Amino acid sequence: MEEKEMKLKQISIFLENKKGRLWKALNILSNAKINIRALSIADTSEFGILRMIVPKPAEAKKILEENDFVVKVNDVIAVGVSDKPGGLDSMLTALNKADINVEYIYAFVEKKCEKAIVVVRIEDIEGGIKALEEGGITMLSPEEVYSL
Repeated sequence: MEEKEMKLKQISIFLENKKGRLWKALNILSNAKINIRALSIADTSEFGILRMIVPKPAEAKKILEENDFVVKVNDVIAVGVSDKPGGLDSMLTALNKADINVEYIYAFVEKKCEKAIVVVRIEDIEGGIKALEEGGITMLSPEEVYSL
């Protein structure tokens, strides 16, 4: 049986903290008909980082860069967790037991699913996938996430 790819491509857009930059980035994606499956924004006083899961990450990166945005692409994992108290615990326990550091997470709830979807960025992505598999944690392939 062929092994399914579990790494998703996440785009990170660096936004100057000035009026209209977030709108402009999202407007560019909207005009390019690129749907956003999940997003998170973190900010400092100088800039923000908009992290997104989109079905066409290479196309999104190209069009944003053509419009003077700084964009990075990272590998992340999408995990399905029970949408109830303690749902994240088993996932984090599996990674902790394997001594794998979590850099950040963000979540979204999808009406079509029984579970909440958590996007996880970890230092050791291959080790993380192995630890989650061994822990019986449900991971979603890129195709599964993009089709939600």
